[in-house]
Amino acid sequence: MTGAAPSGAARSEPLAALEGLLGQGSLESPPISAAGAAVTIVLRPADRDLEVLLIERARNPRDPGSGQVALPGGQVAVGDRSLGATALRELEEEVGLSERDLRGPLRYLRTELARQFGVRVAIFAAEYALSGRAPSAQSPSEVGAVFWLPRAAAERTEPIEVDTARGTARVEAAVFEGHVLWGFTRRVVREFFGLP
Repeated sequence: MTGAAPSGAARSEPLAALEGLLGQGSLESPPISAAGAAVTIVLRPADRDLEVLLIERARNPRDPGSGQVALPGGQVAVGDRSLGATALRELEEEVGLSERDLRGPLRYLRTELARQFGVRVAIFAAEYALSGRAPSAQSPSEVGAVFWLPRAAAERTEPIEVDTARGTARVEAAVFEGHVLWGFTRRVVREFFGLP
């Protein structure tokens, strides 16, 4: 059953994988000028696998990412001291998680261009503390759903038609419980897990 906390030997395999993935990151956050946005890959061990926390953006005709699955995150705001601060602020604004709900510090992975939005995005990763608050949509006008995606679900992709700001496009996507993971977020998640 997805989402149940594994115990004993079943838990050790995902924990080892999680530690290895987080070990790729740096504790140093790049300067605020290095990117225009930041996202966080929040991970938890579950059922002999890892899960990543994702959101589905609310439907809004003025939002170019309307209805898309994304990592929690967003644009740099005035007052953000670093890109890590941007990532943490957005994590709390979108899904209600703060540093207290994470096990250990944020790890900076890399910065990538989100071509659809024309912005460089700093990518961070962290482990969800099982004793932390449950993530939930904090702003219904921004976030339509919050869910955990098993790593195995990111492995399976298929061609699918999606609506974009430029019209309908045929893309490779992972579909999980009605959520369609494609584009920048799909690429970031698959690269993080070392999937081809």
